[in-house]
Amino acid sequence: MSKDNPTLIESATFPRHVIAEIQRAAKTGIYDIRGFGAKREIPTFDDLVFLGASTSRYPLEGYREKCTTEVVLGNRFAKKPIHLKTPITIAGMSFGSLSAQAKESLGRGATIAGTSTTTGDGGMTPEERGHSKTLVYQYLPSRYGMNPDDLRRADAIEIVLGQGAKPGGGGMLLGQKISPRVAQMRNLPEGIDQRSACRHPDWTGPDDLEIKIQELREITNWEKPIYVKVGATRVFYDVTLAVKAGADVVVVDGMQGGTAATQDVFIEHVGIPTLPAVRMAVEALQEMDMHRKVQLIVSGGIRSGADVAKALALGADAVAIGTAALIALGDQSPEFDEDYKAIGSAAGFWDDYQQGNDPAGITTQDPELAKRLDPKLGGRRLANYLNVLTLELQTLARACGKSHVHNLEPEDMVALTMEAAAMAGVPLAGTGWIPGKNGV
Repeated sequence: MSKDNPTLIESATFPRHVIAEIQRAAKTGIYDIRGFGAKREIPTFDDLVFLGASTSRYPLEGYREKCTTEVVLGNRFAKKPIHLKTPITIAGMSFGSLSAQAKESLGRGATIAGTSTTTGDGGMTPEERGHSKTLVYQYLPSRYGMNPDDLRRADAIEIVLGQGAKPGGGGMLLGQKISPRVAQMRNLPEGIDQRSACRHPDWTGPDDLEIKIQELREITNWEKPIYVKVGATRVFYDVTLAVKAGADVVVVDGMQGGTAATQDVFIEHVGIPTLPAVRMAVEALQEMDMHRKVQLIVSGGIRSGADVAKALALGADAVAIGTAALIALGDQSPEFDEDYKAIGSAAGFWDDYQQGNDPAGITTQDPELAKRLDPKLGGRRLANYLNVLTLELQTLARACGKSHVHNLEPEDMVALTMEAAAMAGVPLAGTGWIPGKNGV
């Protein structure tokens, strides 16, 4: 209903943004491409709350009683598993999608906070390797920038089978972001749109994945942990097959996960939320008696220490952040609001990462825009953010009486909605009822 004219009622089926998209499609004849992540409202970790200790449970005294946050990733087969001070890692985001300054900032911030960062598509840059104490090398279907020497220089390898924003779909990097340096690293023509494959070229199923994992172990002398990353869809089966193939770590990326560029229809209509994905992954690991033996990293819409704590309480070993890390660097900052408005958007709304005209200098290859991001300042901001998330995580764990954040458990939480209760497998608040359990 319009506030200017109360007799005007907007259609629920065809609201204004749907009408605008139909009109845009009719004019251009191409689907909408954008970055960022899903914008539709779906159940999230906000729909869960913790049951803090009081009488029936005994809380820990903040800042006097220890609550440990360290995590070890990849100790199933690797000779050199990763040791992190916090269970909050930086997800893979490519050089090409991001500027060299942004990649350096991520490395600096992760190193200060005692955690890892990840290369993304397109290879490893000297800025990133040089400023990342712990760096995970992504092995993607495109093979862009893939270099066996860089595999050996990395601290872990992440085989990417899917991404939360676009499970079953390949990546995009439009021509305006294919700079001479990006083109050289990816062996592509400069200024031409690039589309990554949606599946790996040298295998067709889980048996071939097992062979590929063995190859990567041999290349790296069995030193590096091997991660397998999947977009959240058929999570139970995908996690089971990844573990069977020999993964040290499984990464599950929910549909709230961001992307540099893909079809809007993928972002909004493919995959499942992070909330049920965690539970399904943990159930798969528990059924195989591999929970905590194969580590689980969860990503997709992680924003706060509360999100981290809830993911760990459901059984994850660590989380990965992407979009939130970019915001910490300065993406969507109000200081650039006039610049955002000049390109038809506003701070907090901008999602055209594919255009390469990011006023914050983060998702761009324009050298003048990229200069706006100071890698040292960006690294400090990211480190501050990671430290706040870790402190919030510890605060919640102590309130539940836990001396290690991995001691958080589903019993420490209840759900505020029936949907969240069913998805997370925890009781609806004020009841002992978990929808779908015990035949109800």
